[in-house]
Amino acid sequence: MLLTGGLKSLLPQVLRRIIRCNRLSISNTSGMAEGYKQANVVILHKSLADDFEKFCHANDGPLPLLYRSQPGDWKCPSLSSDSDIRTDCLQYRKYEHGACTGSLKSLKEYSEQLKDMVTFYLGCSFSFEKAVQKAGIPIRNVEQNCNVSMYKTSVPCYSVSMFHCNLVVSMRPIPESKLGAAVLATSELKEAHGAPIHIGDPGLLGIQDLSKPDYGDPVHLHPGDIPVFWACGVTGVEAIINCRAPLAFTHSPGCMFITDLKNDNVRSLGGVPQVHCISQDPLHFSIVSAEAAQKIKTLETLIGIDPGERGIGHLQRPGELLRACLALSHAGSVLITTGFPTHFSHQPPEENDGPPGALAVAAMLQALQKQVAIVTDQRAMDLNKKIIEEAVQLGILKKPIPLLSYQRESADSALMFLCENGNPGRPRFDHLVAIERAGMAADGNYYNARKVNIKHLVDPIDELFLAAQTIPGVTTTGVGDGGNELGMGKVKDAVKKHIKNGDVIACDVEADFTVVAGVSNWGGYAIACALHVLRCCAAHGRYLRRAVGLAGAPSHRPWLPALPSVTKEEKLLKTLVQLGVRSGKTASLEMEVDGLPFYNTHSLMIEKLL
Repeated sequence: MLLTGGLKSLLPQVLRRIIRCNRLSISNTSGMAEGYKQANVVILHKSLADDFEKFCHANDGPLPLLYRSQPGDWKCPSLSSDSDIRTDCLQYRKYEHGACTGSLKSLKEYSEQLKDMVTFYLGCSFSFEKAVQKAGIPIRNVEQNCNVSMYKTSVPCYSVSMFHCNLVVSMRPIPESKLGAAVLATSELKEAHGAPIHIGDPGLLGIQDLSKPDYGDPVHLHPGDIPVFWACGVTGVEAIINCRAPLAFTHSPGCMFITDLKNDNVRSLGGVPQVHCISQDPLHFSIVSAEAAQKIKTLETLIGIDPGERGIGHLQRPGELLRACLALSHAGSVLITTGFPTHFSHQPPEENDGPPGALAVAAMLQALQKQVAIVTDQRAMDLNKKIIEEAVQLGILKKPIPLLSYQRESADSALMFLCENGNPGRPRFDHLVAIERAGMAADGNYYNARKVNIKHLVDPIDELFLAAQTIPGVTTTGVGDGGNELGMGKVKDAVKKHIKNGDVIACDVEADFTVVAGVSNWGGYAIACALHVLRCCAAHGRYLRRAVGLAGAPSHRPWLPALPSVTKEEKLLKTLVQLGVRSGKTASLEMEVDGLPFYNTHSLMIEKLL
């Protein structure tokens, strides 16, 4: 028997010959024939072949199709010069009516049946191991002399006819400092599954215990390692099991077919990818192209001007807009709050900075098919209901948004509001957004910019943001322009030092992400635009859908009409004026926000963002 020593440097044809002679004392092909593509194998009856090929094309992350044979053809000339699929995998599995009925070293005894069967060769992540190592990243399973860990997930693949299953993933522990390099090294190797489909907590994929893989071996994580998951060709095995074909064969997971093709023909997925952490509990990273990230950085710079000369430059946190929007992009259900009753002597006391930005975000979230609701003060319910009705009439919203109010009735009121039956394991919302919402100061009061206490007009919606900090999987964003808004607690020291009256008015309640804008509405417009940028980003879109299902055509962008426009925002501001909602700084009922004219200031900002 040959030992594993020099196998990684042997040529593929030599390795296949050794495997054919059954002379290897190894259990998997990870680390062998470095730099050459390896393939998962699925062999099924010719009557099923067309549908299985469609299934592969519809789920090309886990099932990148390298080659489809003719019925009874045991060779694959485009992948290898002298191969025989009956003998050239280390081990095979036999399936009958969906049940695994044996492990085999050879399929030669089934040669007669194989005459009516088609072989599919599907890309494998073992193919990218050399590229990952060249980037200075350890391959833990190779270090530990074991197979890679593979897991069934709760992510459904796109079904085709009788082929349906959930995605299977492989996991490799990657040092946190090397995450970007790992994504970069694999993202263009699409025929080896491409970039990861998830980075972080396995529970987000429905994986309960990393120490108990469904296929392969447990791989030990070193301190500082992050579990990184790639789509896996064993998904094809799950599809074979579920279709219950009378007879089918696959490779045994980890025992790949080794091709003669080198990993040097790459296809770009659209820009160099970046990795950003969007949650600590559960740990969750996202992927975005450098091009998309730069666009969002430009949006952040545009809204960061300080037309009121309040000193907001000292509050800005570069990169927060991107991280907030990545978190929102992953969210399925979003709760938005707005409303700053600064004009305590008027009725209504609300200012007109906040609602337009909140509706801009809500409109984009609606168009992206996310659940969205608004929570506001009980005394302002009628006003907000009218604003939402008008937004639908104006075409800003596709349909009305649920309007909620929150009152503290007991110690667990916030938890009961945010979660089903108060269970932190079942949150109703993934993300909370506050836009120009009065925020609680350190003394428990709420102040406008002039240091007037308006607590009697404000419901304690801050408690929802505080409770969210204790609920795994719920993230928060605060958008503000002066430091006294909900969520600005993250920059309260800078507010106290640099903003007029900051020592009194600074909001004490933090959000995970703090978006600071010259006018808070601009922050809402920028979030809507950034969500559009992310949805147009191929690398991020693939990561969102876990590389299963069909990517939408670049020209098909049904959410485009949801972007803010000068025309829509002009009509909305006119509606707010008619409803008696005043400009923040001047209390004027004119076409202005925060004392700045709509025309040539706010309209110009909208045009720049677009």
